[in-house]
Amino acid sequence: MLLSETAFAKINLALHLRARRPDGYHELETIFAFTTFGDRLTVEPATVITLTVSGEFAGAAGNGTDNLVLRAAHAFAVASGMSAGAALTLDKHIPVAAGLGGGSADAAAALRLLSRLWGLDWPETRLAALAAGLGSDVPACVASQTCFGAGRGEMLAPWPTSLSGTPVLLVNPRVAVPTGLVFAGWDQCDQGGIADGAPLTALRNDMTSAAMGVAPIIADVLAALADTAPLLARMSGSGATCLALYADPAVCDCAALAVARHGWWQMVTRLR
Repeated sequence: MLLSETAFAKINLALHLRARRPDGYHELETIFAFTTFGDRLTVEPATVITLTVSGEFAGAAGNGTDNLVLRAAHAFAVASGMSAGAALTLDKHIPVAAGLGGGSADAAAALRLLSRLWGLDWPETRLAALAAGLGSDVPACVASQTCFGAGRGEMLAPWPTSLSGTPVLLVNPRVAVPTGLVFAGWDQCDQGGIADGAPLTALRNDMTSAAMGVAPIIADVLAALADTAPLLARMSGSGATCLALYADPAVCDCAALAVARHGWWQMVTRLR
């Protein structure tokens, strides 16, 4: 029996940093959204838990014990009391350390898959509670639907939206940006939270300036996207990937052609 799941790429339509917490994490408010593009994770029965990684970004992701898929699988086995194994295969297409939550999405997909493979059928709420111990973005990735996140990002609430199906262009300048470096460069200035009903254009990503300090080319990516008549152009997460939303698929396709001359990684997709 071979089962598969898509690990949908995560984007942040807004990301407001509020304060550094005593535990070293940062209090934040964010709007998570997910694209139809992502990695592909498959699993079949086995006597032990293993992971094989292929795809464009397999080398950067690795298949060692620090891979979030393996961490998620072992955590789920312990939490559920399962002694069965699982042969997991990850086809890695989301850039690594790119602000797209690829590792988190992969971990969440692993939890969904193993719940099916092992016949547990855990509800999303239970999977999300387990996911919180794996990383701040992993709980949101369990359902992979647009939502509001607070705390470290693990406190989730519905976010009404009519954006499903909106064309999206993702662009990464092929530069990995470590999240820790970006947080360390934040100016610690709380510019306020996400107001109910505020248009996306009135919101922001508070990590942008710090990320540009690590990878100045992010400014070039945002400038290039701003020239393509988007509804919104913004950096996702801690970068370096930037996103642009468009009113029409044809405009999105034209934007992709215009940006392609830079040689950056890009993906045309849609919001889920």
